[in-house]
Amino acid sequence: MANKDERYEDNAPGKYYVDKTCIFCSLCVEIAPENFKEAEDGEHDIVYKQPENAEEEAKVREAMENCPVECIGDDGE
Repeated sequence: MANKDERYEDNAPGKYYVDKTCIFCSLCVEIAPENFKEAEDGEHDIVYKQPENAEEEAKVREAMENCPVECIGDDGE
């Protein structure tokens, strides 16, 4: 389960984030490219844009559910 205290600081502000347990598999980028991308340092993925509609929200949730290390979090804010 993702830990908001361990979230990468380069995530876009908002309720969804990627934490420091990310293994950089990029599955989230494949599932929801409108919201996830490779970080500038090339070592992990990040939420670069929070979902703006129901379709994007569903894709981000799908990425969360399929993440092999459960590093995508939803802090509910």
